[in-house]
Amino acid sequence: MYVVIRSYSGDAGSEIFDLIEERTDEVGALMSEVPGFVSYTAIRIPEGGVAVTVCQDKEGTDKSTGVASKWVLENISTTPPIPKIEEGDAVAYFSGG
Repeated sequence: MYVVIRSYSGDAGSEIFDLIEERTDEVGALMSEVPGFVSYTAIRIPEGGVAVTVCQDKEGTDKSTGVASKWVLENISTTPPIPKIEEGDAVAYFSGG
């Protein structure tokens, strides 16, 4: 599996996570359409927020970053922040259920 972490900061970053919280179903539907999608988690932090997407491969996480960027551009009312992006192979993955 492959993981991408997108970190957004500042007022615009906070706005993004306000919108994600308000539109959880919409964001979930968009991300679940990504090929090889496994999971998506949005985490609010004091500086803004962090989004973590897990897919079967890098192709899926690349697609998820494009989906996220498009959604942010279409929905945020201010100039969108450029996220800090980190990615890599997952060395362990556990899921409850």
